[in-house]
Amino acid sequence: MFQPDSRDYIGFATLPEQVHRKSVKRGFDFTLLVVGESGLGKSTLVNSLFLGDLYKDRKIAEVGERLEKTTQIEKKSMDIEERGVKLRLTIVDTPGFGDGINCEESWKACVNYVDEQFRQYFTDENGLNRRNLQDNRVHCCLYFIPPYGHGLRQIDLEFMRRLHRKVNIVPVIGKADTLTENEVIKLKRQILADIEEHKIQIYQFPDCDSDEDEEFKTQDRELKACVPFAVVGSNTVLEVGGKKVRGRQYPWGVVEVENPKHSDFNKLRNMLITTHMQDLKDVTEDVHYENFRAQCISQISQQAIRERAPGSKLKRDSVINDGVITETDRLLIQKDEEIRRMQDMLAQMQEQLKQTGNKRDSVVNV
Repeated sequence: MFQPDSRDYIGFATLPEQVHRKSVKRGFDFTLLVVGESGLGKSTLVNSLFLGDLYKDRKIAEVGERLEKTTQIEKKSMDIEERGVKLRLTIVDTPGFGDGINCEESWKACVNYVDEQFRQYFTDENGLNRRNLQDNRVHCCLYFIPPYGHGLRQIDLEFMRRLHRKVNIVPVIGKADTLTENEVIKLKRQILADIEEHKIQIYQFPDCDSDEDEEFKTQDRELKACVPFAVVGSNTVLEVGGKKVRGRQYPWGVVEVENPKHSDFNKLRNMLITTHMQDLKDVTEDVHYENFRAQCISQISQQAIRERAPGSKLKRDSVINDGVITETDRLLIQKDEEIRRMQDMLAQMQEQLKQTGNKRDSVVNV
């Protein structure tokens, strides 16, 4: 490495350190959407993933209340700090999903929430104060699949079809300790077959670069082979063989949460937090949000074109020719110029989406 006083030393080699310091100082945001019917261990798994207790104040609804229950949205946030790195974690839970007698529209609340966060970010991004943008967009959706089925049910397929182009879906088999090893393998194969048959696009792990070490490549292959993740969650600490582990006690033995032979919990946690958190955010930004943004710009442009009546345009032109420009006309002129700029941006974005379409199958041409 060149010394600062060397003639060949420029100094831009410290850019990664500058970015790192700035990022650590600013902190990071991550929003996780957790979806699935009651009793699949969603709350326990989230608490196990982040070593917290986000649901200590939750009240379990009575059976009578759940008959007519609809999907609700509950947000819980917590600040986590590890080795000086701060993470603002937001968990979006969906109590009531799939619990009612009529579950045909359980997905609606989730779709509306995801779209609302995109819409709010789009509004803030085009506002005056862009320095302190708050990113509440959903970066990942853990969708819990019951272990007692023979694949994906109609409610599962409908939810994934409605959201797979809006958010990164990671399928999870809840309470996998109720299945034998062979049953887990069989259920995973059936779920993947159903996903492929119905052309649902779940989160795709990025390919490893050629310069990555073998250990990382092996870890990446193992992660891809585990989808959908069959997990067991528990906040109970037990002593097994002289070691304290988190697990579930049964008459025939202990199911260890972090034992890879018992659960894919460790692989899910590594994927979600250690190795692919930034990629989940990048895909949200570059693919899902860009699709939404392009649609918004297209709708704004089309609406503006319809609203521009020929009579009002002639009137503005005649006023301008007379040398008198009112404040209203000035605003209308600025709006016309802004619309033209947005149309140019839309054309550029559509071209970029076409170019990236080969790399990301989830990109939709507008």
